[in-house]
Amino acid sequence: MTENSPQSAKLKLTCLTCGTINAFPAARLADGPKCSSCGDALADGKVAEIGLAELEKAARNDSLPLLADLWAPWCGPCRMMAPEFASAAKTLKSRARFVKLDTDRHADAAVRYAIRGIPALLLFDQGRERNRHAGAMRASQITAWVAQNID
Repeated sequence: MTENSPQSAKLKLTCLTCGTINAFPAARLADGPKCSSCGDALADGKVAEIGLAELEKAARNDSLPLLADLWAPWCGPCRMMAPEFASAAKTLKSRARFVKLDTDRHADAAVRYAIRGIPALLLFDQGRERNRHAGAMRASQITAWVAQNID
């Protein structure tokens, strides 16, 4: 096996709980990798609530695409989309990670990413923003949109 073979490829994921950057063999992604510092799951198909610093660190360092939902508790469409977003996260568990960022608690994120309407979906891949979508979507639409933008 060569150093660059698919079996030896390494993935990097930022722990969304403690911020540790973890590296592990790509072949182990389906095994449910855990953080080397705090033991929390790194890619379990669940949506993580994070702040701007965690979003920027994960977007910059992670090997898997990262889909961020910028939302607010008072936003009806945001609340309606929440279960759809969670369903899409489960579907794309080994292909992308899903996070939510409350723009009321983290107003600096709305400014940083020039958000004009919520819900706003920002898709990050390989250290940069790949695409964005404003407005609520169903799980199937989210899944198709992510797949279209990362394949």
